[in-house]
Amino acid sequence: MKKTRPAFRRKFKIIAGIFLLTAAILAGAFFAYVSDYYRADELALEVMAQGENISVQGNLTVLSPSYPTDTALIFYPGAKVEAEAYLPLLDRIRQDGICCILVEMPFRMAIFDWDAAAEVIPQFPDIRHWYIGGHSMGGAMASQFASRNLDQVEGLILMGAYIYGDYPPEKALTIYGSLNQSVEDKIDYTQNVYEIQGGNHAQFGNYGPQKGDLPATITAEKQQEQTALAIGEFLARQNQAEMAG
Repeated sequence: MKKTRPAFRRKFKIIAGIFLLTAAILAGAFFAYVSDYYRADELALEVMAQGENISVQGNLTVLSPSYPTDTALIFYPGAKVEAEAYLPLLDRIRQDGICCILVEMPFRMAIFDWDAAAEVIPQFPDIRHWYIGGHSMGGAMASQFASRNLDQVEGLILMGAYIYGDYPPEKALTIYGSLNQSVEDKIDYTQNVYEIQGGNHAQFGNYGPQKGDLPATITAEKQQEQTALAIGEFLARQNQAEMAG
C-alpha cells in the first residue's frame, strides 16, 4: 500500500495537470475568438458623441424620441459586433416615436444573455407596449425570448434573422437583404416578410464588411432607411390591430 500511494498521487497530478492545461488552452482560444470582433464605424460613434436624448445605463444605451412615448424596442446586437454599430439604425427608428434600448451583451454574444430583456422591462415603468428585436444572432436570441415570454412583448422584429422558436409570424416582422441568401432559405413563412433589394447581411449595422457576406448594391444608409420605414409601418399595423381587437 505504501508503494501504491505515491504512484496514485503522481497519476492524479498528471491527470490534474492535463485537465488544467486543456482548460487554459480552451479559455485562451475562447478569449482570442471573442476579442476579434467588428467595431462600430465613425458614423455610429458620431451618433453617440452627439448625445441628443441618448443615455447610457449600465449595459443599456437608451435612445429616446423627442417627445414622450409608451412604446419601446429592446434591441440585441449581432454576434461579435460592437453594440454602438447599431446606433445609426436605432436613431432612425426612434424618430417614429419609439424608445430604442440597445443591450450590450457579454462578450458581444447575445447567446450568453438571451433573456436580458427580462431585466430591462422593469426599469421602464412608463412603457406600456414592448417589442423586442435584433440582428443576426441577436435576432435569434430575441426570438427565443419572445417565444418564451408571450405575455411580456407585443411583437418581434428580426433583421438578417428568422423566427427561432414557437412565435406567431403575424406578430413578427422579418427584414433581410436580397443578397443574404442563407437567411432567405430559412424563412418558411410569408407573413410580414420584407426583402430589401440590394441589401446584404451586415448593413443593418455600421461596422464595415462582414466575412462571407456579399457586397451590397445599395448603401447602408439606404438599407437602414428602408428598415426603419418597414418597422414603422409594422408597428402602426400592430397598433391598429390592437385598437380594432
